[in-house]
Amino acid sequence: MSYYFSETDGVLTFTINRPEKRNAINDAVMEGFKEVITYVHNHASVRFLVVTGEGEKAFCSGGDLAEFHNLHTEEQAFGMLSKMAKILYELATLPVPTIALVNGTAVGGGCEIATACDFRLVKKGAKCGFIQGTLGITSGWGGGTYLFERGLRHDRALKMLIDAKAYPADLLYEIGFAMRIFENDKEQALAEFIEDMKKIHPNVHKAYKEMELRKWRERHLFDRVMDEVKTCAKLWESEEHQQAVKQFLSKTK
Repeated sequence: MSYYFSETDGVLTFTINRPEKRNAINDAVMEGFKEVITYVHNHASVRFLVVTGEGEKAFCSGGDLAEFHNLHTEEQAFGMLSKMAKILYELATLPVPTIALVNGTAVGGGCEIATACDFRLVKKGAKCGFIQGTLGITSGWGGGTYLFERGLRHDRALKMLIDAKAYPADLLYEIGFAMRIFENDKEQALAEFIEDMKKIHPNVHKAYKEMELRKWRERHLFDRVMDEVKTCAKLWESEEHQQAVKQFLSKTK
């Protein structure tokens, strides 16, 4: 199974389960995200949604280029990009707090997934980055738009996108991308992080989330996310991106 999820005491944990592919996203994982989002809406018992990756090395390495390399045109790319962007928008606008439990490297689309969550707990030694620029494209699932919404100083958010490289955990904390850095067991880190929040009635959590979601609706967040998708789709068709993908895949064979 490319993913699995379980609920314990109000904490629903979704795990990307493709460690042999550095937990890269394929169609099956996308469907898993849709399934867990539906679960949240249908189960009032869920108080928190946690997203993490299987294993110790990777949270998520983004889209699986080995599966998406056959997408060449702007139209083909838009189909895949918009599908995941809509899923991440549903994730970002859930009525319960969402937590990215970053157990390892989160790059490209993996960094976008982490950014779509309300909170980011990053393991010491892990790196996160919007490396899409090295492939001749921008973020394409809404991650760039969410990054500018997450309270980072504008210059730090912009530099993180333009640098197109993975930042170490300490720097992620310094610039405000990571809320906590943890060193040992990720489950223990999660338990400590939500300890105080669990004491508060979930209706309070939902009321505060709604304040943010109201702001996003007024600022047409979804439309801005889809504009980001369109930009990435155009660049996807470029010769620069197609060549970069070929070079990447040749190195991974």
